[in-house]
Amino acid sequence: MSSGATMKSVAAAVGVSMSTVSNAYNKPDQLSADVRERIFAAARDLGYSGPHAAARSLRSRRAGAIGLLLTEQLSYAFSDPFAVGLLAGLSEIAERTRTGLLLIPLARYEPGADEETMHESVETMRNAVVDGVVGYCVDAGHPALEVISHRGLPFAHTEDHIAAGRRVLIDEAEAMRGLGEYLARLGHTHIAMVVDSGRATTVPHEITDATALYNNARMRMQGLREGIGADARLTVVSGGHNSVESGIAAAAVALDRRDRPTAIAAGGDVLAFGVIEAMRQRGLEPGRDISVTGFDDIPAAESIGLTTVRQPIREKGRLLGRMLLDPSYAEDRVVLPTELVIRSSTGPMRS
Repeated sequence: MSSGATMKSVAAAVGVSMSTVSNAYNKPDQLSADVRERIFAAARDLGYSGPHAAARSLRSRRAGAIGLLLTEQLSYAFSDPFAVGLLAGLSEIAERTRTGLLLIPLARYEPGADEETMHESVETMRNAVVDGVVGYCVDAGHPALEVISHRGLPFAHTEDHIAAGRRVLIDEAEAMRGLGEYLARLGHTHIAMVVDSGRATTVPHEITDATALYNNARMRMQGLREGIGADARLTVVSGGHNSVESGIAAAAVALDRRDRPTAIAAGGDVLAFGVIEAMRQRGLEPGRDISVTGFDDIPAAESIGLTTVRQPIREKGRLLGRMLLDPSYAEDRVVLPTELVIRSSTGPMRS
């Protein structure tokens, strides 16, 4: 078996043209079953594995895959319940069209970001063999977005602050405003908010400048401030990335102060799980001693009685997929509904 087999050597072995061998792989309907089988048998004997995928996509102008762009660790897509739900919805649509899904992790873009790291992100996006791109957790000024535009790739995402492309959204501020109004009705006037800083590791700290946060965190902060009212006090803290451990670390900042809050609103359910664990370590009961809320309503939220904002995560993924893969889908901007789900982790402020 020759390891250097080519399309030309397969064509010579079968006695056909190179274009006929190419059609066997790329346009099989143009050949008889007998000719295709002779070509594939010769290819197996010679050790030829077929045309290179990237080269084939350049000729056909179709890669047969869409990319999911995320400025997170690659493992985040498989460990974060929201990301898993979004991927599940996106995959449903991709499967219907026999389209592959390529995960494209990039570095975060911030003012003063390392130039070499940003160059690597640009090259990653430039070389991605995809027919379209879904953006998830992407900063508006990220240079990879410019590459998407220059390549003319269809683009769908979850952010209203990104001008290009089509989008599937929720009203982040309005959803959190409703939650803030609910906490105010319960009598809470000192509330802490735990947010994802967008960084894998950091020292737990109070957030005084929200510009470095992801847009959804900023919008949820805004909505909560408006919902609780001007007379209420809001302290915003972070323990780092969106994880239970970060929630525990951030909650410690709020819980161990002399004037601790009577309610803690987490920017996501995973962070809220960490807050509840930090409370239990201190002998505090959610809903009785301190109210705790989340955001997203991932599957585990119901089992621990977490009051949270429900958003249709899987449907968001489906619609993003349809925007890229369903020619009949005409909507360019969709705002999905949210719902405040009240459970046992919240209650009236204790006097």
